[in-house]
Amino acid sequence: MGKYNITEKKEKVAAYRSLVSPKMMDGMQEKIMNIIVMQKKYRDKDYSAKKLAEDLGTNTRYISAVVNVRFHMNYTSFVNKYRIDEAMTLLVDKRYQSLRMEEISDMVGFSNRQSFYASFFRVMGITPREYRMQHLQQHPTMVVKRQGRPKKNK
Repeated sequence: MGKYNITEKKEKVAAYRSLVSPKMMDGMQEKIMNIIVMQKKYRDKDYSAKKLAEDLGTNTRYISAVVNVRFHMNYTSFVNKYRIDEAMTLLVDKRYQSLRMEEISDMVGFSNRQSFYASFFRVMGITPREYRMQHLQQHPTMVVKRQGRPKKNK
């Protein structure tokens, strides 16, 4: 052996994950999906894992375990995924073309533009603005002509 004592890093399994039975995970997964996705709680900037746990009558460790095991990500990534999915829809919708990125970010639940851009880029590999521009280049008929302000007669 050389002068460096290098050992392979072993991935630790969180002990609390094994405390949640598969049957309980199934039920909690369904309830989490109902609240976050169906009720669109991902749009609420202040809806935390703690509030979700309170709504489900459990604790954040169980929420964390279910989200990690069933969705293979942490709570924040899970919520941001749905925010980004909706943002992608809004960014290419004719009705929302006049909205600024801050407005889209706010509509889908991000607390600021920076976290929106960072999360979007992490998932998509491009910025929200680039995503919108690429879509409009591919679908030129979707471009909405902006109406100028009427000129005042003097």
